[in-house]
Parts: sequence; structure tokens; C-alpha cells
Amino acid sequence: MDIFDKLDISKTPLGRFADDDNGYFMFPKLEGEIAPRMKFRGREVLTWSLNNYLGLANHPEVRKADAEAAKEWGMAYPMGARIMSGNTTYHEELERQLAEFEQKEDAMLLNYGYQGVSSIIDAVVDRKDVIVYDAESHACIIDGVRLHLGKRFIFPHNDMEGLEKQLQRATNITRETGGGILVISEGVFGMSGNLGDLKGIAELKKKYNFRLLVDDAHGFGTMGETGAGTGEHFGVQNEIDIYISTFAKSMAGIGAFVAADKDVIKYLRYNVRSQIFAKSLPMPMVIGGMKRLELLKNDKSLKDNLWKVVNALQSGLREKGYNLGTTQSPVTPVFLNGTEIEAGNLIVDIREKYNIFCSIVIFPIVPRGTILLRLIPTAAHTLKDVEDTIAAFDAVRDKLKSGKYREENVFDYI
Repeated sequence: MDIFDKLDISKTPLGRFADDDNGYFMFPKLEGEIAPRMKFRGREVLTWSLNNYLGLANHPEVRKADAEAAKEWGMAYPMGARIMSGNTTYHEELERQLAEFEQKEDAMLLNYGYQGVSSIIDAVVDRKDVIVYDAESHACIIDGVRLHLGKRFIFPHNDMEGLEKQLQRATNITRETGGGILVISEGVFGMSGNLGDLKGIAELKKKYNFRLLVDDAHGFGTMGETGAGTGEHFGVQNEIDIYISTFAKSMAGIGAFVAADKDVIKYLRYNVRSQIFAKSLPMPMVIGGMKRLELLKNDKSLKDNLWKVVNALQSGLREKGYNLGTTQSPVTPVFLNGTEIEAGNLIVDIREKYNIFCSIVIFPIVPRGTILLRLIPTAAHTLKDVEDTIAAFDAVRDKLKSGKYREENVFDYI
């Protein structure tokens, strides 16, 4: 058969929405400056869908640093991969600063967090090794695990008994193969908002010989006293052997980094294929990254403002009886009961009538009959934004409970 014969987009989980809802549910366009209030289809909406946790995307010092770096260096410099011709003292300086902030010996810049995580997993393990990873791990971890030619085991989300059982299996296998064990978790799980049980995992290091890799995309800048992440929050940063985070969340930029012992980073520099065979991170992203890191470290009001909004939003929703699951982070999931048709009607109504833009998640990402509205509070939001949002949620919840979204089709707005 022709391989293209099976590329029927209507038969894929997301592709079935491609024709009717493209530009609305899928690939929507938010326009204007990055801010809590932006334009969607020509109308102003209060948006809760941007991972701009610390509000740095339009911070005047960040905009100035980005603009000056682009003017001085352009977007092409440096040309080539880091290992060949794309290295600079600025790249090395940002790595030094990130390592110091994360209390690690060294760090390495990555072009993207997704590619970096997958490629680092591939570089660290071989067919003799065993990977044990959390069942709710991000797609970048899953893709990295798929590259592994050896054994891999899943443990139920944050289930330390389940993890220990898999560690026992992994230990038995590695005694025969002579390999090692890599345990993988996230610091903050981006869909549910709950935290990886890093303290529990670290405790198991006393009984089992393994290394711990943590993807802390949503924890860097938001968790811990200084914002160094979920490891700092739990007091186990030293137990994280490979710490990875992205610039796409709290840093409101492009790029990522991995921090670890010097020998580990030295090995990764020569073996992470997504970096060896890719152009170096452009200079404006590096210079801008240093300004973002400076503000993250020194302006405590950024994280304080974030958590003021987070606490107001989450406590306000909980007081109104909303189910936010087990979130312990800024990620704010709101779980409702309803069909896919009701979910579609609800999200159109909340966008068009109440001018609230948030992400919606339905089956198969969540169980059938569940509607997940995912909100991302930022330091740029206000308490008035929180009040307006809760009022809108109350209105659509009442309509959902009354069955209105089963009886009326509001898709005519689209």
C-alpha cells in the first residue's frame, strides 16, 4: 500500500476537529501584545492560556534586552552547532549562571525543552539499562523512552509503592545485564498541576541504586523559595541527578537547559544528538535569557505576584465548590461533568459571551464524560481578572447543570 493511504486526518484524535473547528478549538490566533487581555477573532478576551508565569514576556527590561541583542547580533549569529562553530562566551556564561542557580556543578543550553529531554534520555541509557518512569509523564519523556532499546517500566502516578515494585524488577534485570537504572518524573505535572513526589523518590535512593532525571518545565521559576524549582521546594535538589527545564514557561522565551554534575554535562555535550546536529541557540535568545534569569533571581515581587493571583483564583474556585483535582502549583485545572458536545458549547459560550479564553481538554486526554478547563495564572493577571473569571465560570456551570448545552447549539458563533 501507499504509506499516504493511512494519513487520514479525520481518524486521528485531534485531526477530527481539523475541518470544522480549525482556528477556533485548534490553532486559535491570539493577537496583540502578550498580556492577560488579548484579541481573539477581533474581540478582547481575558486569557488564561499563556505559560507566561512571571509576566516576563512584555517586561520592559526584557523587551529592551531582546531588542538591543537583536540589533547588535541579528538572529543568525552564531552560525553552526555549538560543537562546531556556534559557541560563544555568552552561551557559556548563561550556562554558568543557570548551574549556580540550580545548585549544580554545570549546565548545558538546549534549543528546545521537548527535543532536549528526549535526546538526553537517549544519550544517558543503553540497551543494558532500565528506565522507570511516571505514568503521567509528558510526551517528550514518552518519546525519549521510546528511543530506549532496553527494558522500561511504568509506575502509577506518584505511587511510591508502585515505583518500588518496578525498582525491584529493574534491579533484578540490571544484576544480569550489568546496566543501571534511570528513574524519570516531572517536578510539576502540567495537566493536573500536582507535584511529582520527588521527596518520596529521593527516599528510595537509600534502598535502591538509581539516578533521577526530573523535567521541571512548570516548576522552574514558580516553585521553591528562590524559584529554583520543585527540587528546592521539597528540599531534595541534591538528589536530582539530571535537572531539565525550559525557557518557554517562566522565562517567556525560547530554549532550555540541563543541569547536573560536571562529568555528566561534559558527556552530554558530546552525545546529545539534538544539540550536536542542530544550530546553536541564537544570540538574542541567550542575551535575553540572561536578563530573564536576572529578574527571576532578583525581583521577588514577580513570584509573589504570581502566587497572589494563584491563591486568589484557586481558593475562590474551591470556595464555589469547583473540583481542582490535586494541583499544588499555578496550573489550575477545573473539572466538570459533561459530554463532548456540551464541552464544545460551553467553551464557545465562555469565549463569545463572557470573553474568557482558556484551554479545554476532553476525551481521550481525560475520561469520557469529563470536561477539563485548564487555567494558567500569571503575575500579570489582577484580582479583578480573577473575579471576572469566577463569575463567568459560575454562569456557564449553571447552564451546564441545567442541560442548556445539550439543548442549544452555540456553535453558530464560530
